[in-house]
Amino acid sequence: MLWRDFFATGGQVLWAIFAVTVGVWWLILDRFWYLRREHPQALSTTLRQWSQRADKRSWYGESLRRQWISQLECAMLRNQKLVPSLIALLPMLGLLGTVTGMIQVFDVLAVTGSSNPRAMADGVSAATVPTMAGMVAALSALPFSARLERRYQRELHRIAEKMPSETE
Repeated sequence: MLWRDFFATGGQVLWAIFAVTVGVWWLILDRFWYLRREHPQALSTTLRQWSQRADKRSWYGESLRRQWISQLECAMLRNQKLVPSLIALLPMLGLLGTVTGMIQVFDVLAVTGSSNPRAMADGVSAATVPTMAGMVAALSALPFSARLERRYQRELHRIAEKMPSETE
């Protein structure tokens, strides 16, 4: 009952904020899962292939090394750049909720012709709840997004160290 009341108070925009929040957290968890479970296997396979190569100094060997590093990087980055975009979208959706809530307040003023606080209360709630929800959702995901980016950078550096270029 509490959740239903919360969503009814916040208006339709709150459902959009909820959907984007679920999407952001799904992507964050997916990327952490990949880096923890799947990436080590892909890295070890690539490192094994690289260590078995006899020719690492030629142009072809260096091109193959860059290709394998790029493939690992693409797998690590899959959907990761979408996370900060969705996080930035959450406060904007909250502001959209503010605007729609204020429109409700102005409609009440236009219909009643007075500043009846009881009549305007629903509009004020619909204006503040989505703003708060959008900010809380964005702020909760932001540290995890930053940690994910740091982990990606660290892994990329580690890959380059484990697959050194023989031409340098």
